[in-house]
Amino acid sequence: MAAPQPARRLRGFGESQIRRFTRLAQEFDAINLGQGMPDFDPPEPLLAALRQTASHQYTFTWGDGALREIIAAQTAAPWGAPVDPDREVTITCGVTEALVAAVFAVVDPGDEVIVLEPMHENYVPAILMAGATPRVCTLRAPDYRIDPDALAAAAGPRTRALILNTPHNPAGRVFDAEELAAIAALCDRHGLVLITDEIYAEIVYDGRRHLPPAARADLRPRTIAIGGLGKALSATGWRLGYAIAPPTLTDALRKVHEYLVICAPAPLQEAAAQALPELGEHLRGVAAAYQRRRDVLLAELTAAGFEVPRVEGAYYVLADCARLSARMGAPQNSSDAAEWLIRHARVAAIPGQSFYLADVAGAATLLRFAFCKREETLRAAGARLREALA
Repeated sequence: MAAPQPARRLRGFGESQIRRFTRLAQEFDAINLGQGMPDFDPPEPLLAALRQTASHQYTFTWGDGALREIIAAQTAAPWGAPVDPDREVTITCGVTEALVAAVFAVVDPGDEVIVLEPMHENYVPAILMAGATPRVCTLRAPDYRIDPDALAAAAGPRTRALILNTPHNPAGRVFDAEELAAIAALCDRHGLVLITDEIYAEIVYDGRRHLPPAARADLRPRTIAIGGLGKALSATGWRLGYAIAPPTLTDALRKVHEYLVICAPAPLQEAAAQALPELGEHLRGVAAAYQRRRDVLLAELTAAGFEVPRVEGAYYVLADCARLSARMGAPQNSSDAAEWLIRHARVAAIPGQSFYLADVAGAATLLRFAFCKREETLRAAGARLREALA
């Protein structure tokens, strides 16, 4: 009798490298600068609201009404247009579930989806599980700008959607108006749905401003904008995300969301709705707090011998360890380099190659470090790196 086999749709991807290296970090008692997981608590108003929550049953499938109203109001200002909390906002189990639901809602088997690499490792599995094919547009180091010609070359007759992450994980870019114009032109030319991952919208540096793609009149009717509360509020384990889209796209997304998870956790939705009106000052200060942490980590990595690019937003840096190859035992790839750091420096990073689908020159020496940590944690990691790489 033949042994049971897994579904073929799972053959194009493996386990999460982010979660794998987190487990390895725990095994070696390493400082975990790999996973984007803060080592400090959420703001007190959020914790106080959670202690007082009384919701223990299902919410509406698409989310607590008060929370949807708050998110709609907070989104309307930067978009410069009203957002309907009842017809356009869906509360999800984190950004990842929102993205999967969005892809399943608009992509059919045999379609194609454009992704910009380097990219978060969840994008390609979502596309493959939908029976679609990823089409890659590579952002080239060190600037990681969108090349309009390369973007245009990624589109074909079967292309249905484009996934855009801004501020960008892991490259740290905040895409500008010129780059968004190129995306808008491509979406219009090919009739694409734009799926945006804007989880780091509040975390931008050096006076920059995040430009929401849906604030453009030509992109609003075709955009599923995805955000969440986990990063800016240091509550990644709450898994509260949201998707905002025109009613037709929202109806499709809600169908998928309902049968994936029914609804996001009711106590956490209630707590978020209670606390968010009190957290304006915290949210306005998030970028400055992370900019200080960015500056600490970049200085520590530079002192240890890494080459670091500028980081405009989000809380990661793709550092190049090419100059350190001999000291690290001449690793064959970024996975080997990340394992060496955990074992010898007891500091965890994520292999840069895990953010690429194609074999891109230079990716084999890239490591992603997260600086969503206390400053003393970042300095302790820097000391370990300098000692191990001396």
